[in-house]
Amino acid sequence: MDLRDLPLASTELLAVDTETNGRGGDLCELTEVGAVLVGGGETHDTWESLVRVERPLSRGIERFTGITQQMVDSAPTPADVLGELARMLEGRVMVAHNAAFDRRVLRQAFERAGLQWPAPPVLCTVSLARRFAPLVRQRRLALLADALGIEVEASHRALPDAITCARVLCALFRRLCAHARTVGEAVELLGPRSRLRAKTEAQRRPPAERPDLSRLPDDPGVYVFRDDRGRPLYVGKSVSLRTRARSHFCAPAGWTERAEIVDYRPTNSELGALVLESRLIKQWRPPGNTALKRTDRWAYVRCRLDIEYPVLEVSSEPAAGHAVSIGPLRGKRLAGELADHLTSLYRLRHCGRKMRLREHRSVYGQMGRCCSPCLGDLDPNAYRGQVDEALALFEAPDDAGRALLAEIDGRVAAASADRRYERAAALLRRRERLSGLLDRLGGVLRAVHADPRLVLARHPVKERYDVLLVAGGRVSDWGPLPEDLGELAGRSAAVLAGVPAGAVAVRPDEVDEVRIVSAWVAEHEPPCLALARAADQVQLEPWLAGARASATAVAR
Repeated sequence: MDLRDLPLASTELLAVDTETNGRGGDLCELTEVGAVLVGGGETHDTWESLVRVERPLSRGIERFTGITQQMVDSAPTPADVLGELARMLEGRVMVAHNAAFDRRVLRQAFERAGLQWPAPPVLCTVSLARRFAPLVRQRRLALLADALGIEVEASHRALPDAITCARVLCALFRRLCAHARTVGEAVELLGPRSRLRAKTEAQRRPPAERPDLSRLPDDPGVYVFRDDRGRPLYVGKSVSLRTRARSHFCAPAGWTERAEIVDYRPTNSELGALVLESRLIKQWRPPGNTALKRTDRWAYVRCRLDIEYPVLEVSSEPAAGHAVSIGPLRGKRLAGELADHLTSLYRLRHCGRKMRLREHRSVYGQMGRCCSPCLGDLDPNAYRGQVDEALALFEAPDDAGRALLAEIDGRVAAASADRRYERAAALLRRRERLSGLLDRLGGVLRAVHADPRLVLARHPVKERYDVLLVAGGRVSDWGPLPEDLGELAGRSAAVLAGVPAGAVAVRPDEVDEVRIVSAWVAEHEPPCLALARAADQVQLEPWLAGARASATAVAR
């Protein structure tokens, strides 16, 4: 009999909680799992186990969970732990708090270990509380338990959280049984409204019918799924090719049914894989790649120079064409504040890209924060001089934040010398606000096209590197780090010879690569060498030695 058809009140449930290494995507690894058996609305047996990991734990996750590197080094292998968990889940309903996360972590761990995910029916206690305790607004596990009168002994460890989750389930179990007679009805009641997931699950291909993935290495790179005629269906990247390629068959898309062949191109780093993936997708346009992955986490302050009176604007990607883009910066709100400060300081237009002529000054013009080109009597060259002055702060090799504060200090001194004390006081208040903004503003406060540079990107685990020559925000040359540094010096000279002065026009099809490279560099802060001139072997040797030592220390 199907488990979903069994009466909910008499079915055994297993409350499960997982702890991870805190990393996202393919780097996420299971570090601990805990489970509590629930039956008849009461808790029974408990079980927990640490899990051995491949990559070192960060100090932050050790402090957060209390799970140390020494603890996981002596833990059982993922295959042993997950095999026992699969046995416990057999014939039972899985329950978790924010179940989508735990199910995703476990399914990825099963795929990485080469085990079949048992795919039990899943109930989420967050959805349970939303349905049957609607007045409890805080649904984080500890806060929800406290609101329901449940004592929380500990948190951020797998078994204590699983026990708390089980007690929340027991507190609301009678209400759930009153609205759902069978397990299937309970899953339907607490599940998402969309039926897309159920249809997708039914279309999974059995492991025996999938393409052979055994040849894929556990290294960064790009994998390509092809049909029986060799045509590309999907291009993807990963820091672990074997694990990521397997995961496509956990939640298959339309192209997975036609995939018969898989091949790969290895790289030495995640950045190399990102660049190669972007270029192959543009070259082949596979049907499975509808769009390159992107994120709104980063933002850019950009200025398009192809209009008569340019403005500063904020966007989630660099500008194409003749433009200057500053960033990437962490968050559109903070980037917008920076753009507002620059616009007011240099008296640029506050209106949109299209300018409407006026008979009178705008409010900003009356306050002296805009030079009012909308009156139609301002020379575009004079306005462009103000724009160039603002953008020059982010193109110079000096720290742009310090240069901006120094500019305000100079204006304060000039206003004080002219006895314009109200103006000086207003500038001091702006400096204070701007200083606070710069402290909160993460990312790279530089023009994307500034400073051609060498970027050293390390393998996630092994002592291998990709070296990328970045000019104009784009990757002009890249590949494995050569043993002959003379070769690298020659390649850097060739790249610099082709770099024009000033901002470089970015073609629309190059915007994605500029965004990918700048965002990865801002996120990971790899060793970089600015190339004001072609690097020679004497300059490269000490830089590479220091960069390798730094990258190895971070990896550990």
